Amino acid sequence: MAHLRPPSFSQGTTAFLWGLFFGVLIWLGMAAVGISSATSFIVGAVAGFGIFVYVRAYGGDEPARQSGRRAR
Repeated sequence: MAHLRPPSFSQGTTAFLWGLFFGVLIWLGMAAVGISSATSFIVGAVAGFGIFVYVRAYGGDEPARQSGRRAR
């Protein structure tokens, strides 16, 4: 039986998808409550970029330390 595991994505790809998703969500949410399209697009784009940078910088797991002998 084959061992199934999810594919590996780079941290940059994952950060881009999070930023895109939340940027579009903010843009559509602001447009839905009556804020002008241009303003909501700009705020959504800036927020999406900020989310991308944040997730890119702090979203990764710390690499596991190898047990055993330490190199000197």
